[in-house]
Amino acid sequence: METEVAQTAIGGEFSLFNLFLAADWVVKSVMLILVLASVWSWAVMFDKSLSYGRLRRKANKFEDQFWSGKPLDDLYRKMGDRQDHPMARVFAAAMEEWSRSKDIGKSEALVIGAKDRIDKVLNVTVARELEKAESNLGVLATIGSAAPFVGLFGTVWGIMNAFQAIAITQDTNLAVVAPGIAEALFATALGLFAAIPAVVGYNRYSSALNSYAVRLQGFADEFSAILSRQLDERAR
Repeated sequence: METEVAQTAIGGEFSLFNLFLAADWVVKSVMLILVLASVWSWAVMFDKSLSYGRLRRKANKFEDQFWSGKPLDDLYRKMGDRQDHPMARVFAAAMEEWSRSKDIGKSEALVIGAKDRIDKVLNVTVARELEKAESNLGVLATIGSAAPFVGLFGTVWGIMNAFQAIAITQDTNLAVVAPGIAEALFATALGLFAAIPAVVGYNRYSSALNSYAVRLQGFADEFSAILSRQLDERAR
């Protein structure tokens, strides 16, 4: 019976909540920062999961329309202002420049200049759209790399407190040392708890972004080739 009571007391004393309450303000600050960082990273990952899923679905739908054989001008007019994903905005930007180049003369220099302008518009738009899609991925990278060191700082501080408790009480009993060490290890655990999902999420969504970037750049190159052929035909 006495053993059960002792185990219950120890379990209550070393619960996660009690460890947080028993920590000094520095370790508490570290723990709060790590918890907030973990929540932030999960929010970013949830947002990226939804947004990249939408990008893939809309890209699939747009490519089906683009390669359906309908005239590009009809697709551009049908789209109107509903350019709600990167591939549509790349298409619209190139079509705007294309519409300005329709009445060029048959001079080879003019045709080459129109092609260069279309290529530049495509490249700039692709870069801008990928930069938007990449937003907040840096948050995951920062949390994944910094959280373990923040937790380590809390660990070092907690161990310093444990040694100070030993010096003050002049007692190396486990009951004196254990609370400070437990707080220190708890800070380390929180650091890993924040860092590991952030690193996994960063790798996953960076890979998804790279795949989409290849797809978007491939579409831009194919579209540039189509417009280039039409310019050559009109210049003959």
